Amino acid sequence: MLDLRFIRDNIEFLQDMLKKRGSKMELNEFEQLDAERREILTEVEALRNKRNKVSSEVARMKKLGEDASEIIKEMGTVGVRIKELDVKLSEIDEKLTYIQMTIPNVFHESTPIGKDEDDNVEVRRWGTPNKFSFTPKTHWEMGENLEILDFERGAKLGGSRFVIYRGMGARLERALINFMLDTHTMEHGYVEHITPFLVKKEICEGTGQLPKFEEDMYRTTDDMYLISTSEITMTNIHREEILNEKDLPKYYTAYSPCFRREAGSYGRDVKGLIRLHQFNKVEMVKLATPETSFDELEKMVINAETILQRLELPYRIINLCSGDIGFGAAKTYDLEVWLPSENKYREISSCSNCTDFQARRMGLKYRPDGNGKSEFVHTLNGSGLAVGRTVVAIMENYQQEDGSFMIPKVLVPYMRGVEVVKK
Repeated sequence: MLDLRFIRDNIEFLQDMLKKRGSKMELNEFEQLDAERREILTEVEALRNKRNKVSSEVARMKKLGEDASEIIKEMGTVGVRIKELDVKLSEIDEKLTYIQMTIPNVFHESTPIGKDEDDNVEVRRWGTPNKFSFTPKTHWEMGENLEILDFERGAKLGGSRFVIYRGMGARLERALINFMLDTHTMEHGYVEHITPFLVKKEICEGTGQLPKFEEDMYRTTDDMYLISTSEITMTNIHREEILNEKDLPKYYTAYSPCFRREAGSYGRDVKGLIRLHQFNKVEMVKLATPETSFDELEKMVINAETILQRLELPYRIINLCSGDIGFGAAKTYDLEVWLPSENKYREISSCSNCTDFQARRMGLKYRPDGNGKSEFVHTLNGSGLAVGRTVVAIMENYQQEDGSFMIPKVLVPYMRGVEVVKK
């Protein structure tokens, strides 16, 4: 969430920023409501000053035994008007807050300007895609033939975009989760968490999922929400707290199932593990000072890269452009892994610096050393990695002509010595 005064003082800048983000949002209503609000505040202040002065005059008149009934009657009308204006002011504040919470973050100067994913800028690549002597199969073909992925029975249980992992498929998913968590906690300095998967509305508002993306969230009848990522819970751990600068940065990680309606994705990735309503992910979250947050973003990207390099999966890093960057992000790098069946790179991790956008929404601050005025922290998040998509990448990149696939060497101990998954 952007500061209200910043919005008020930078309407033209923000309107240009929204245009570069590809947003059709207009700030005319904000300007009108804000002007009306200030007019009401001026009137209310004048009426209250008048009431205070008259109250003193009434007290004086009563003390002298004079009749103050007409003035008291007049002040009753003033009181009614103040109440009417207070109600109106409350309605305007509610509308202004909603608009404030639906304006996206200001992207960083290093974010390239562009309309969509075609304008994203490639930063670097790692690894060389395999050249197969046969036509590579898709992961869903392999999974069904090996009887480790069951999409038909997954749909029977939950509907479309659900899957059942079976046998070595389930073991591979679990092995990846443990490998990722071990790497992040034992080598990268993250503290592991297990957080609630069901949270209150204000928790989703804190990280920006609500109100903007409510249609993509699963909501219960008692106004609770299934998390779409553990970024939501880990970033909110210190909401409404003031941290000490010496305790920053904080590095948090967690495995969680993630639940998404995938609203608007009809017809996209309807087969396989790429776009499910329920999937597993290992998430990284950082809380940092404004001075260090962009350095911390670069480190977070390296943390995610380490996982892909250890798995020996070819990938590239993309700096997202203004038209493709997420709602709460100031800068985002996507890590895209090579998928042979599609002959292209696909997203497997997204690492973002949200600056103080989320912290302002959740009241998360820190006190600089020297006990200066408290400031909002900068929050960062990144996938470390999306587990199902990592399974996809392993199956397709390590596949063999007979339909089996090799297990990356680093995972063999987690797979209890299994080196090949075959029928």
